[in-house]
Amino acid sequence: MIIFVFASSSILAQNLQVHYDFGKDREYVTTTLEMFKPDKLGNTFFFVDMDYNVGDIKGISLAYMEIARVLKTEKMPVGIHVEYNGGFGQFNVDSTNLGYRINDSWLAGIDYSISANDFSKGISFKAMYKHIVDKQDVSFQLTTVWYLHFLNKRITFSGFADFWKEDSDFNFDGKTDSEFIFIAEPQLWYHINNHFSVGSEIEFSNNFANMEGFNVMPTLGAKWIF
Repeated sequence: MIIFVFASSSILAQNLQVHYDFGKDREYVTTTLEMFKPDKLGNTFFFVDMDYNVGDIKGISLAYMEIARVLKTEKMPVGIHVEYNGGFGQFNVDSTNLGYRINDSWLAGIDYSISANDFSKGISFKAMYKHIVDKQDVSFQLTTVWYLHFLNKRITFSGFADFWKEDSDFNFDGKTDSEFIFIAEPQLWYHINNHFSVGSEIEFSNNFANMEGFNVMPTLGAKWIF
């Protein structure tokens, strides 16, 4: 989940989100801790997702993080983007806990961002080379991120969309069933005050997270801005 890469007044700090996922066969809680910090040489962004009580697992069943740095000065027409992704999870089979890892990924490319002078809206486009460790030596990822404040910044519409190349074997027969993955997560937040917001996120995905085909997973969420 990459949310916000602009100097939006609502995210110049850390925030903690709690979502309840209503997707098919999901019905669990996810927390997201994220931070965005701009500076004179670009910006730094990271988030950590944790899923809780998935299936027969009690407590944290998945942990995943992304951290990205954009290097850009006022004289540069585009920014230089570098990023790392990785995580791990666990599941239960016959009362035995088993673990798995989410393959580490390294990305590098360019970032082009535009925003309104008052930071009421903005959008970013990224084109990146992607290396998925022990799986996909040469790949790519295209990402767009956006935000829009309206009703005197009382409501924010934000989100991201990713499209990348990654071979998937859903039947575990050694054959590639899909070569590409798409995911988008638009969010709508109502800001009760400067710190607390309520809203929703809807995940639209295709061949993502071992789920073959197109899937839609809505959530209800709350967010605290530190």
